[in-house]
Amino acid sequence: MSEVCYSAVGRRKKAIARVRLIPGEGNIIINKRSLDDYFGPETLKTVVRQPLALTETLGKFDVLCNVGGGGYTGQAGAIRHGIARALVKADEDLKPAIKKAGYLTRDPRMKERKKYGLKAARRAPQFSKR
Repeated sequence: MSEVCYSAVGRRKKAIARVRLIPGEGNIIINKRSLDDYFGPETLKTVVRQPLALTETLGKFDVLCNVGGGGYTGQAGAIRHGIARALVKADEDLKPAIKKAGYLTRDPRMKERKKYGLKAARRAPQFSKR
């Protein structure tokens, strides 16, 4: 009954993904939906699969994800980050390859806050001489 499970949290922008890796056939389930149902564009699906493809573990683990916040691109990046962290927990020998590819680094770019006197973060009101 005690199944081996590797869990990790991945983040990008406002998106947070809780990822669990379980030995299996390679199914990727996101918020109780399959990868193909959850993400439309093929580029986002490849982003999610990148750490698994890099380490050649695509058919070895089932990936279960709970993700929320942000948009689809941020969520895909958060899932990739979580999968990479969980793979390192599963096998420490994979760390150098994953680290070199940049999948363990948390993307620090965030939305800039709106400032007073401006219409947005940097957008100023229209200037008129008169």
